[in-house]
Amino acid sequence: MFVVVWQFEIAEEKISAFETAYGPDGNWAQLFRSSPDYLGTELLRDAYVQGSYMTIDRWASEQAFRNFRKENDAAYESLDRTCDALTSRETRIGAYTV
Repeated sequence: MFVVVWQFEIAEEKISAFETAYGPDGNWAQLFRSSPDYLGTELLRDAYVQGSYMTIDRWASEQAFRNFRKENDAAYESLDRTCDALTSRETRIGAYTV
């Protein structure tokens, strides 16, 4: 398995829209589901810091993720630009094999 982990800081007034877009049934997950090798997304909300979130996107393998990105680059970049307005800060924590 291959996972990609992101950390986000979200302004209070954008939390609901962010959770909708980045949650396990949100816009990102819908795009990722075009790949049979996408295994799911977890959205984690910090228990102590308002507006702090992490996502964990799971893929069957690193190659599966790379193939998805290559085949869906335009849609990925378009959604990324659309969702930029929802985040105050976005940091890729890392990409890991399990």
